[in-house]
Amino acid sequence: MTQFEDKQFSGKGALLPFLKRIFTYAWVYKKWMYQFLFWIGIVAITEAIFPLILLGFLDYVIQPELQAIQAAQLQGTTHAINYVEMLKYTGVFMVIGLIQVIGVYIFIKYAGRVQEHVMFDLREKMFNKLQRLSFSYYDRSASGWLLTRLTSDTDRVAEVISWGLLDAFWGVTNIVFCLLALFYFNLKLGLIVMISIPVMLVASIKVRMLVLEYSRTSRKLNSELTASFSEHINGVKVIKSTGQEQEAFTGFKGLSGKMRRASYKAGFFTAMYIPIVLLIGSLAAALVVFFGGQMAIAVPAGITIGVLAASFDYAMKIFLPIMDISMFYARAQGSLSAGERIFSLLNEEVTIKDQVDALSMNRIQGDIKFEGVEFYYKKENPVLENFNLRIKAGESIALVGATGEGKSTIINLICRFYEPTNGTLKIDGKDYTQSTLKSLRSQMGIVLQTPHLFSGTMRENIVYGRQEATDKEVKEALQIAGASHFESRLNEEVGEGGDQLSQGEKQLVSFARAVLTKPRIFIMDEATSSVDTLTEARIQEGIGKILEGRTSLIIAHRLSTIKNCDRILVIKKGGIVEDGNHEDLMNKKGRYYDLYTRQLREEKAILI
Repeated sequence: MTQFEDKQFSGKGALLPFLKRIFTYAWVYKKWMYQFLFWIGIVAITEAIFPLILLGFLDYVIQPELQAIQAAQLQGTTHAINYVEMLKYTGVFMVIGLIQVIGVYIFIKYAGRVQEHVMFDLREKMFNKLQRLSFSYYDRSASGWLLTRLTSDTDRVAEVISWGLLDAFWGVTNIVFCLLALFYFNLKLGLIVMISIPVMLVASIKVRMLVLEYSRTSRKLNSELTASFSEHINGVKVIKSTGQEQEAFTGFKGLSGKMRRASYKAGFFTAMYIPIVLLIGSLAAALVVFFGGQMAIAVPAGITIGVLAASFDYAMKIFLPIMDISMFYARAQGSLSAGERIFSLLNEEVTIKDQVDALSMNRIQGDIKFEGVEFYYKKENPVLENFNLRIKAGESIALVGATGEGKSTIINLICRFYEPTNGTLKIDGKDYTQSTLKSLRSQMGIVLQTPHLFSGTMRENIVYGRQEATDKEVKEALQIAGASHFESRLNEEVGEGGDQLSQGEKQLVSFARAVLTKPRIFIMDEATSSVDTLTEARIQEGIGKILEGRTSLIIAHRLSTIKNCDRILVIKKGGIVEDGNHEDLMNKKGRYYDLYTRQLREEKAILI
């Protein structure tokens, strides 16, 4: 997989497993869910009661009154209308309406609670999973995709639980009560309406599958669009400096166009639900009016006017809930691809993790040993094969060689960002996979070529790996890192990603952060290659103190900075081709000698 591919399910039956799983998150809040469903049921029942009240009002109040008025007119008298019965039914209407208002208020309240808590839980689980996932996952996952999962994907999924469940449960409850009432009054009218229901569902199946297809495509393209946008914004300097603005725009426009077409089709077929259900529902209601009207005017009458009016009302009420159920399907299908993406993240296997019987490391000495280690990122392209290396505790080791030869891989294996695919890596004579990750990494200090600072103050960034550090310890770390001039700036905000500091200042802060943890193994991965000469000089002043008494590994672009290391390893094609100190390797006049003298000539040429 690459960063521009996404894992998703393709089976047509994926909706049911998705709903089943997502509702397990909702049922964590059982009390709220019971309240939610109870009041939806109450509102649905009261909705089904209204036609019954109308029936009673027509048959037992209006029709008797009309008959009494007609009889009085024939006798030449007047009839005193009985408003008491009318007021009774009016009162019943108002009470039922009030119950509905209360019910709607309560279930909306609980729907909102469940939705927000489920979103919170999903985001918390995903963020926690992202912290535990191995580096290999980030090698194939663009940051834009991960951002989409935590934001819009989570919103869509949570809506299915709250408003989607509301539509579905209310619709089903309403249909059941309406059908029962219709069958109670007249079997024929009940059958007419009941037959229309599967017709509506069958007619919408094809549309439902089309919505699913285009919704998946749309969400996948949305991830790619977000990732592309993020990548091009972050790389805007490169784009402008190479004159690739039009090419970047063309690529983004093509991707945006694909998403526009997929989103339009998903929206179009989703909108088709309403016309289909309206058409079939209207036909069912028309048949109720036709056949019910015949029964009402027959002699003797088969049904009363009240029953006819109630039956028509029920016929109209049934296709409205079916529209809600259809909308639930549309909402669920629109969220299915988002749910697939969320669960693909939550299901992702953590490849680098503590073994069941893993023990915490005590204070380590820093002895490192590779025994027959093999490693690959892709099986067909091995990086290390039968790699053997012994680093004694307290030794300073420099790794040099061309890009892509395996230097960073060796560092990543020592840090246990990755693990050997074969062979053993030992720390102090013990296979490091038998120890906990935290106990190993807490004794490591790592400074990368491109440092990352978090929003906050300079002090907060320095103590990031050791929150309990005192001001005295922070100042000592700054002095060792050659950044004592930062002591008066500890409360200064560094900005997002440290953008209020220069590259050199950020690197000095990262050095101080690494030193403060008092690591037993210190690693610098081209830590000074992106800083200016003055900052590098400051760092070099403190490197002796930083490395003192610690095992250290340095990947350096400027070979002049590693002359004092105990050993220099020249790495080529995942193997060690030269091993010795600076003087030995220079006398040998091999690979290191060529690299060093070539770089020295280039530096002199620049000065001239």
